[in-house]
Amino acid sequence: MTATPPLKPSSPTEPATATTPALTVRDLSISFGKNQVLKKISIDIAARAVTAIIGPSGCGKSTFLRALNRLHELNPEARMDGDIRLFGDNIYARGVEPVIVRRRVGMVFQKSNPFPTMTIAENVTVGLRLNGVRDKKILTERTEQSLQMAALWDEVKDRLHAPAISLSGGQQQRLCIARALAVQPEVLLMDEPASALDPLATAKIEDLIVELKKDYTIVIVTHNMQQAARASDFTAFFYLGELVEFGTTTKIFTNPAHKRTEDYVTGRFG
Repeated sequence: MTATPPLKPSSPTEPATATTPALTVRDLSISFGKNQVLKKISIDIAARAVTAIIGPSGCGKSTFLRALNRLHELNPEARMDGDIRLFGDNIYARGVEPVIVRRRVGMVFQKSNPFPTMTIAENVTVGLRLNGVRDKKILTERTEQSLQMAALWDEVKDRLHAPAISLSGGQQQRLCIARALAVQPEVLLMDEPASALDPLATAKIEDLIVELKKDYTIVIVTHNMQQAARASDFTAFFYLGELVEFGTTTKIFTNPAHKRTEDYVTGRFG
């Protein structure tokens, strides 16, 4: 059997058709040792839209998110079955390097994690430099571009060489978003990106998510039902490792097909 060649990063500026999903997931099951966390998940994630993953704690939301760029493989007990394709490319095919997948599918975590010994500018470009970019002009241009996209440029443009940890919590999270955007991914994954932030900073993150979907596919895990309703186009409800229901956010929140979905989004459990 011939090995599948490594994925080639494509430009995030190439328009996707309305019928082309960014990510196609089929029969995805993931276990850690004897603990099965996800059970045969099948879902199409639309390009240049925001898809929210909701569900109670322990239902497999974060595991699903991490499977989309192979981060779950960092756990040596992880075992995965099924198929995930990124614009048609099998991200688990033989010969596909996880680092290439993660370049195309960026990740922003629940807790902001800027590198504390680096400046604001160095944090933005660390991924580029790790990938061998040394041209100062490119690094400078990408720093401004990424901070602009993360709605942070005007707040930090006069102190790019200040330590990243001198920023507020909300600014640090937007810096982490800028860092993810600097390598020009096609998909941006966000795991509870505003859960540790105050309402004002949360509103800025939500506004940013809505703005970024013009150019990026975004998948966000959130416990905040109002956030999912405000910021997403599609919503998937997970429960006990299974996908209970998936549809437009309007339908999931106003006319769900399953009683369990209705009970969760109306706060009867979770």
